Amino acid sequence: MTEISMKQLRYFEALARHGHFGRAAEACAVSQPALSMQVKELEESLRAPLVERGARQIRLTPLGEELARRARDILQAVDELDELARSSQNLLSGRLRMGVIPTVAPYLLPAVITRAAERFAELELLPRETMTQKLVADLVEGRLDTAIVALPVSEPALEERALFDEEFVLVRPARDRAKALPTLQALREMRLLLLEEGHCFREQALSFCQMPSHPPRDLIEGSSLTTLVQMVGAGLGVTLIPQMAVPLETRCATVCVARLPEPRPSRTIGMIWRRTSPLSAQLDQVAQLVREAGLAAVTAGLDGA
Repeated sequence: MTEISMKQLRYFEALARHGHFGRAAEACAVSQPALSMQVKELEESLRAPLVERGARQIRLTPLGEELARRARDILQAVDELDELARSSQNLLSGRLRMGVIPTVAPYLLPAVITRAAERFAELELLPRETMTQKLVADLVEGRLDTAIVALPVSEPALEERALFDEEFVLVRPARDRAKALPTLQALREMRLLLLEEGHCFREQALSFCQMPSHPPRDLIEGSSLTTLVQMVGAGLGVTLIPQMAVPLETRCATVCVARLPEPRPSRTIGMIWRRTSPLSAQLDQVAQLVREAGLAAVTAGLDGA
């Protein structure tokens, strides 16, 4: 058997994960023909087909399924060798793949990147914004080193480090500024604008309002907090946003912001990483940096509420 390359394993694992040559090539930042050629060479090395190629999608053969599982383990082990070498130097350097949830990324990442550049000159931060479920899967499978999320995530393979808490604040049309704050019962009867399904912030808002996870079909949803706040400014309803989002999201919207009565809704923001990661000590240093940036962001948000 000819030697199997790491490139072949990475491309095949991406194909197995995405189930599509085009999306796999995009994830690997290569052309589709280049990825297809490497997978074909891998099949020739193994003298067996790994993929059933259809017109619109691919299906792994039984051998392909088994190889995909083993490839993930191999790739994660190789990545951890790099982490082990970096951890032995007792300093933060090289690439750090950091995931961030969408309701945190725009408000915290700029400060985190700036502070990291000042404090860890040899560190190259590679952020990726996506939802919690995807971040957890990518962490467990070794495609990320760490992630900033709302806790808890309750994944046994991951270490959780709580960093700071922030409130949810109420956003109403500017014309409602002089009105009394609604009670929880009154808030449930108002048109509450929510993020679309998949966002953990949506579930946290529904939980505070004691509303079902599947509210009425006429509910208005948005793909981002920016969209929600702009719809509030247009008079379509009210919404809740996290404290750190206030300065950015309300700057160009005709809305007013208020803290809710006690007990105020809130969330805990933290960092997660694999329990087996050799970079745990260094990630603790990053967590302290994120905590400092987060506390500054929520203080600024409270000033604007």
